[in-house]
Amino acid sequence: MNRRDLIAAGVASFMAGSAQAARLPIKKAVLGSMLPKALPDWKSKFAVGKDAGFTHIEMGTVEDPKEEAEIAKASADTGLKIHGVMNAAHWKYPLNSSNSSVVEESMKGMRTSLRNAKAWGASTVLLVPGVVSATEPYGEAMTRSAKQIKILLPEYEKAKVIIAVENVWNKFLLSPLEMASYVDQFRSPYLWNYLDVGNIVLTGYPQDWIRTMGKKRIAKVHIKDFRFKNRVAEFVDLWDGEIDWKAVHQAFTDIGYDGVATVELRGGDAAYLADVSKRFDRILEGA
Repeated sequence: MNRRDLIAAGVASFMAGSAQAARLPIKKAVLGSMLPKALPDWKSKFAVGKDAGFTHIEMGTVEDPKEEAEIAKASADTGLKIHGVMNAAHWKYPLNSSNSSVVEESMKGMRTSLRNAKAWGASTVLLVPGVVSATEPYGEAMTRSAKQIKILLPEYEKAKVIIAVENVWNKFLLSPLEMASYVDQFRSPYLWNYLDVGNIVLTGYPQDWIRTMGKKRIAKVHIKDFRFKNRVAEFVDLWDGEIDWKAVHQAFTDIGYDGVATVELRGGDAAYLADVSKRFDRILEGA
């Protein structure tokens, strides 16, 4: 082998090594509602998630203190760490409602979610900050939701739990520039964005949102795939939709995101969850 061949072989070896090192340093999480519903208790469900290859889990809000304690024990016994809580009240009781009793229920839901987060050691509570409708205008959604979040923030700051506002199909905060501005107005280390990759696709591009929001605003990530075929919008299994996962991988690489990403899809049995986990791995590896 001559000198030129040696150099070429060395470059090829370096490139191969770089490709192997390209896996994103993101922690893999599964949504609690995806675990097998037929199993008798949370410990059994958590064990399935752990065996499928997930290290973290995101749970929905739980009102019953006994169930809250059972979930905490399931996490401790299996080693599947609860990283976040998905608030449950924000759709039925929008934070921006013109009805004060609705807002009161929404605030109550966020406080229950905070209680869960403290009991489980979770670092975030996901919040849909407002729902625009024919009777609840966009501009008022902006001011009303911000007002209520400012009331909640001291409680969350004291508990060291982040409120992570999600981009979702609520006809509100429709662009990454608007979401960035919304987050920045609070000037709080406990108010961030919960970036949902799949929710973006109907009106934008995940890689654009990722770069615009940047590491300084993205608290957590939801991973799911989406397609809009024959005028039907639907969430589908990872790699079966329209998302350019290579572009998403590069965007996360560019901003240096190294937090948690939770897959948010339909539920299923152990075999299904293992397949989801492998598909998730492909995304993290930049395949």
